[in-house]
Amino acid sequence: MSEIQINTLTPGMVLLSNIEDRNGYLLLPSGTKLQDGHIQLMKKLGLKSVEAVPESEAKGITLADPCEQYIRNFFVYCDPDNEAMLEIFRIAVARTQLAVERGWIMPTEDQRLATNLEFMKDLYPPGLGSAKDLVDHETELATFPGIYFRIKEILDSPSSSAADIARVVSTDVGLSAKLLKLVNSPFYGFADTIDSIAHAVSLVGIKEISTLALGISTINFFKDIPPELMDMKTFWRHSLSCGILSRLISMRAKKTHRDIEPDRLFTAGLLHDVGRLIIFKKQPYASVQALLYARENMIPLVDAESEVLGFDHTEIADLLLSEWNFPVAITTAIVNHHDPKSASNPKEAAIIQIADNLTNAVEISRGGMYVLPGIQADAWEGLGLKTSELVGIVDQFDEHIEEVLGAFM
Repeated sequence: MSEIQINTLTPGMVLLSNIEDRNGYLLLPSGTKLQDGHIQLMKKLGLKSVEAVPESEAKGITLADPCEQYIRNFFVYCDPDNEAMLEIFRIAVARTQLAVERGWIMPTEDQRLATNLEFMKDLYPPGLGSAKDLVDHETELATFPGIYFRIKEILDSPSSSAADIARVVSTDVGLSAKLLKLVNSPFYGFADTIDSIAHAVSLVGIKEISTLALGISTINFFKDIPPELMDMKTFWRHSLSCGILSRLISMRAKKTHRDIEPDRLFTAGLLHDVGRLIIFKKQPYASVQALLYARENMIPLVDAESEVLGFDHTEIADLLLSEWNFPVAITTAIVNHHDPKSASNPKEAAIIQIADNLTNAVEISRGGMYVLPGIQADAWEGLGLKTSELVGIVDQFDEHIEEVLGAFM
């Protein structure tokens, strides 16, 4: 036996036996080449010693697949018995292995977002500003786009016509261009070119176009996030990815759940992290602390927000979207995407939760470093889908992400 005290372990040593959590979930398989983070994890588990040897003495020991070992770190907070999460894990491993074969180098533990933002000032000192304080300050100073309210009025009126929404949307050239690019993309799959908003409304529907326009006009509100804090192209790629995956999952779930609306879920997925944008704007320094805390401790970002800020982005979103009188169905899906069972429509909130986890999983092989928050029990099963469908959903996502990104950026 090669029992080694935890305090004497050093990076580069090789495990001789599996490390499991208290529930029997495999955290580190035998053959893992230890890194600093692995040693810290074992200390947090309260382990006093493990079986390990220096790499030079590990002859004949099969080393764990480095890709699987790397991906496993991102699934620590996920239920190992959840079939959907297991399938997402397999998808993440396969994508990472392919990326490595193509020359991608997996980031090391030292490659963190350690940006110097000492010059930035938070609106409130640590522990003093609440979620409501941030939202109140934002809504007092910032004027929301007028077209948002005109679209909202049409969406709320049962007597609105296709001509009404076409007239309002057409007054905003940028909004019209993005909508037409989106509905003309293969993502929507129309055979003929759609050359006007009126034509788009006739094919997609009044409510659907209004909902999409509402989401796009909301995006345009957030243009002054400090580039030193967040690469907004990366942020919107994540948001659009969640929107696309939400719509793809919804289209399959709609076959058995008629009340699910894919375009509404696209918009909810697109805006699922809208609360984070307010945090970025108002508490930039604290935001970086939360980002670093999540990465360094390998915990979900939503948990890091609560630890560092005292609230998370869903609380901000709840207050903000209520202030803007956002459609209730979309708001509910956004606010409850980390806790679908609390939503008035658990299925739609579950779709956003699954899409968010899937988005984080596919981003790992692009350098993403955030731990998956996990899927609530029965969230996937409640949709009536098979886990084998996840691979097809991700394949469709790969076909559409760049074209949809091009329509928005």
